[in-house]
This record gives sequence, structure tokens and C-alpha cells, in this order.
Amino acid sequence: MQRPIYLDNHATTPLDERVLEAMLPYFRESFGNPASVGHFYGWEAEAAVKMARSAIAAGINADPAEIVFTSGATEANNLAIKGIAEAYHQRGRHLITVQTEHNAVLDPCRYLESLGFAVTYLPVQPDGLIDLQVLEQALRDDTILVSVMMANNEIGVLQPIAAIAKICRDRQIIFHTDASQAIGKVPINVQTMQIDLMSLTAHKVYGPKGIGALYVRRSPSRIAIAPQMHGGGHERGMRSGTIYVPQIVGFAKAIELAIASQIPEQQKSLELRQHLWQRLKTLDNIQLNGHPTQRLAGNLNISFSGIKGAALMLALQPIVAISTGAACSSAQTKPSHVLTALGHSPELAHASIRFGIGRFNTLAEIGQVADQIINILPSLQRHL
Repeated sequence: MQRPIYLDNHATTPLDERVLEAMLPYFRESFGNPASVGHFYGWEAEAAVKMARSAIAAGINADPAEIVFTSGATEANNLAIKGIAEAYHQRGRHLITVQTEHNAVLDPCRYLESLGFAVTYLPVQPDGLIDLQVLEQALRDDTILVSVMMANNEIGVLQPIAAIAKICRDRQIIFHTDASQAIGKVPINVQTMQIDLMSLTAHKVYGPKGIGALYVRRSPSRIAIAPQMHGGGHERGMRSGTIYVPQIVGFAKAIELAIASQIPEQQKSLELRQHLWQRLKTLDNIQLNGHPTQRLAGNLNISFSGIKGAALMLALQPIVAISTGAACSSAQTKPSHVLTALGHSPELAHASIRFGIGRFNTLAEIGQVADQIINILPSLQRHL
């Protein structure tokens, strides 16, 4: 059976063959534990982790000592948000985030509210961007952390991270960004962007699942993080647990490949996205969600008024793999909190589809998907 065309690259990406090739030796002959510092196998593994840490740090202009490995962006977000709250609660108990954040940020914030912290959830404008004046007005004397994601996982909107970080730095407030969707797709320089904490993951950038990292700034002043996992003092005491060497090696290789080909790869994704949008925007009752240009090159999120997104997905299932939103909530019946934050009604939010274009997609595939949607949509609209 022919497999569907894969256009759900915001949920996850296929593992690049070059990444797999880099990982394989560390599953087999180079299987040592980096913490085993008394023999060759441990030294070999330790050297591989050191090289990987340096490669990931170089990709974001950080120091290798500022990279803390985690199981993924969800853990990195939890470590950043809960770790800051615990470490700085005597300075203040107020945090700020955005209504359109991933649940890996929203849920830790809600948890902290249950412990007595105050959290402000900033609204977004109809295009998905926050208003910087609204952010400034929300800051308080007891604000200890602002967390704003770099690229939205549903609508692809790119927030003005450098401007947000400057506002925070000027007020001596710690700034965290979830960059799991942005890494390898847009230029990131933690120094010039004045980022204090940044969450990353490998599987959104053609690397393995189950590995991520948290960037924790050490200079000009060190950020303190209270560990959320104890039991060995790994990662300089910030995240205990045996280091998964093959995953870390694959993570670094994925970042290296993505950054090396970032400009041509993103230009190709943009061209494919524009081609799909040009084909589809001629349809009746169709609406683009999110800022038209300040978004990830491979992201297209569309509302098809008068139908349910799930019905369109089902009709297209043999042809294309797509999503109505975040992978972790795609099975839920509630409308997307991201789209309702844009001002969409629950009905319009339910009528939305996210197309995630990636490295291995082709123009022929995009044309085939557009043809199928144009052919199927009228019959779906007639039956509703």
C-alpha cells in the first residue's frame, strides 16, 4: 500500500539518514556510559557527548557549559519554569506567558498557580503576535519570569523574541523561550537576542525523539535553576539521569545539518507553502490563520468555513497525513486554544487544518494535495 504524503512536520519529522548513521556506533561498539570515567569505554562516550554539546552550543552561539540535556522540550520547559519559580520565589511569585503557548508551558504555569504563584496569560492580536505594550504593562515588581515561544507549533507565528528579551533584560527579569519549532529553521543567537533560557528538541529538526536540551545562561550573570530530577547530579546538578549518548549524538548531527542548509532549505519550504496557498486561496470560505509573513517558512494553517477539519482530514487520509493542531491534543474534541485566542469561534477553530511542510516534501506532492482538497471540499460543504 502506498504511504500517504507526510505534511505533519510540526508534530515530528522523519529521522534523517545522516543522523541515523552518526548514531549507530553508539548503540553498538561505542556503548559506554559517560559517567564511567575509569576506563576507555566511558572516556569514548564522554568525548562524544562533549563534541555534541559543543556542536549544539555553536548552533545558537552559546557556551557548551550552558547546554543541559533533557528528554525533550516538554521536560526542558518544565525545568525552566518550575526551576526558576523554585529558585527565585523569594524575589517574586509572578510569571508571564502567552495564551497561545504549547501545553508544555501552560500546564507547568497552571501547576505553579496551584502552589500560590500568580501567572498572567497575555492575549495575542488577531495575527497571533503579542502586543509589546501589553507585555510591558503586565510586568510587576515581583515578576521573576517571562516565557514566550519563538515559533508557534500550530500557526507558525514568529514572535519578536529579541524585543521581548530586551524588555525583560532592562527590568532584570529572566526570559525563557520555547524554540523547539524554530531551531534549525530560523537564525538563533542567544547572545544578540539576550535569551536567558531556551528549550530545544531534536525530533522537530530530523533528529531522534526522546532528546532535548535547555540552554541556561551563565554570563553576564548566572541563571540559577532548581533541579526537578534528583539522583546522581548529572548535567552539573540540573538534571540527573544516565546520559543517552546515541540520542545526544543524533541531536547534534541534526542541528549541524539543519543550520548548514538553513537558507536553501527554508527557501524551498517557503516556495512550497506559497504554491499550496496560491492553489487553495481561490476556494470559497477559506481563511489563513496567523501572520501572513512573520511565520515559519513551512507552516500553513487554514480554516475552511462550513466544514469540520476532522472530516477533511478523514477524507484526505489515504492521500496525505496532516493535523488539526498540536499532536499532543489532536485526539481531543475541544477547539484549539491557539485559534480561539486569535478570536475564532469554536466552529471556525474546529474547521482548521495545519499543513507542516518539511525537508523531504516535493512540489509534485504539494500539487497532488492541493488537487485532492479542491476536489473533495465542495462535497464536504454540501453535506454540512
